[in-house]
Amino acid sequence: MDRILRKVARPGRYVGGEWNSIVKDWRENEVRLALAYPDVYEIGMSNFGLQILYDLLNRRDGIVAERCYAPWTDMEAELRKQGIPLFSLESRRPLADFDFVGFSLSYELIFTNVLNMLNLAGIPLLAAERDARHPLVIAGGSACYNAEPMADFFDLFAIGEGEEVILDLVELYRGAGGKGADRTALLRQAATIPGIYVPSLYRVTYSQDGTVKEVTPTAPEASPVITRRIVKALPPTPTMPIVPFMNVVHDRAMIEIQRGCTRGCRFCQAGMIYRPVRERSKEEILRTANELLANTGAEELSLVSLSTSDHSEIEGIVRELAARHPNLNISLPSLRIDSFSVALAESIQRRKTGLTFAPEAGTQRLRDVINKGVTEDDLLKTAEAAYGRGWSQIKLYFMIGLPTETMEDVEGIVDLARKVKSVGRRHQGHRAQVSVSVATLIPKPDSPFQWVGQERPETVRPKQEYLKQMLRGIRFSWHDPESSLLEAALSRGDRRMGKVVLRAWQMGCKFDAWSEHQKPDVWLQAFHDEGLDPAFYAYRQRSLDEVLPWDHIAGGITRKFVAREYERSAQGELTPDCRSGKCSACGLRQLGAGC
Repeated sequence: MDRILRKVARPGRYVGGEWNSIVKDWRENEVRLALAYPDVYEIGMSNFGLQILYDLLNRRDGIVAERCYAPWTDMEAELRKQGIPLFSLESRRPLADFDFVGFSLSYELIFTNVLNMLNLAGIPLLAAERDARHPLVIAGGSACYNAEPMADFFDLFAIGEGEEVILDLVELYRGAGGKGADRTALLRQAATIPGIYVPSLYRVTYSQDGTVKEVTPTAPEASPVITRRIVKALPPTPTMPIVPFMNVVHDRAMIEIQRGCTRGCRFCQAGMIYRPVRERSKEEILRTANELLANTGAEELSLVSLSTSDHSEIEGIVRELAARHPNLNISLPSLRIDSFSVALAESIQRRKTGLTFAPEAGTQRLRDVINKGVTEDDLLKTAEAAYGRGWSQIKLYFMIGLPTETMEDVEGIVDLARKVKSVGRRHQGHRAQVSVSVATLIPKPDSPFQWVGQERPETVRPKQEYLKQMLRGIRFSWHDPESSLLEAALSRGDRRMGKVVLRAWQMGCKFDAWSEHQKPDVWLQAFHDEGLDPAFYAYRQRSLDEVLPWDHIAGGITRKFVAREYERSAQGELTPDCRSGKCSACGLRQLGAGC
């Protein structure tokens, strides 16, 4: 290993031994889990969900939890050359030695990395080819709400929040006798755990038009519908997180101050699948912050939430944190478009580097379609407050390809960006900067736009070209239509998509989210080789009565609510945030999860 590490870039990705990492004695712990993130170390180390599970599992007697990340291409080449199987960072044991290998699937463009890691570990790619000698390969994360494209490769999926379901699974495994137990019997028992989906226990049939006809259980233990797990009270935030030796994407301490969002943006999967809203108390947050900073030496603290400024005690929290830790830089990653958010940021930011807001659409009509609940006046008043209080940079996030979008809506992006820049010039002169980032809508499962066909590249590109020309003097970034097509096809694919993923990996696809590794032509060839058309999955408008590949996985909110929101979008009707208005009947109350 020492010789190999001298040959690769960023060897700190592979050495382990970081401050607060946990090394347990394998002989004294009967269940061993490898927590795997299918991207490079500096991205995986920023995944808060894995931090939570690493801390939770290692606090338990009898359990070892270690980490593994996707090796970059130079390290992969050395591992293959030397015949070294992929290993965990803590003990450098091969992944194949673990009882469980658990992948976090947060994004569809990391699917081929999963196959690459399994292959490097010497673990059969297909679940059907594994036996009692092999670890159980499991997955969790937001991409599991449509598990079908990866169903061939995983023994089981944890649907929903993982803090409780992973412990249930470990206890079942212990009771069954651990490695060497009857694998089929174990999977059938696992299917009885709420939130566990065992795809091998379900049969998928298709209609003549290629759509899914039915997903049916083939074992009595398998439920016709798998309902996501929801933890009623947030577990304690890890207060001794691992401190990396190298820079990572989010190089800061983190506290999840709130989980869930009820603002109801219709394009947003996260706002639907992470309901209900659960807050940590101000006292818990302040106490946790003290421990975190003492245990890590962090100089920056991020208050994590889908909508941080919606926390009912946020003003008192940031005021108290700033008073207790005067040299601490506190980041609020998700701010509303209002002057209150600017005032919050001013009270805690030591360096006024920039603020980010997401109007999402360029006209009020289209913002109403997506239920954004923000007006142009809101944005301009916020810009006035930001530039007037000393900020010189504002970044704006927009989308194109939204339902009912016209060229007038795209022109509205230019108009809005120019107005914000004009406000900045009035307050900050030539120091004022505006940057605009425009993504293409990816219709996601369990969002009200799950039925919408993604806009095709031949109409997306002219909009992007128009924005490039008209936003001169404003920093502009956009998403490549080819990667958007792939993400949409994988997001809404059925079980047949697994053959495409396998074929693409066999032809060299990996790190598909990295621009230097994207191979759209290879992916198109993989679709062709397997007799499937990506346009069928990405661009096709679905009817409300079509059986969707993920209908047997219930995200907690009801199909009736999601369909109603889709219909309201066509009328441009707003649905108020149920935290401040009446209940929107999303279905969580029927689950006993509160709202």
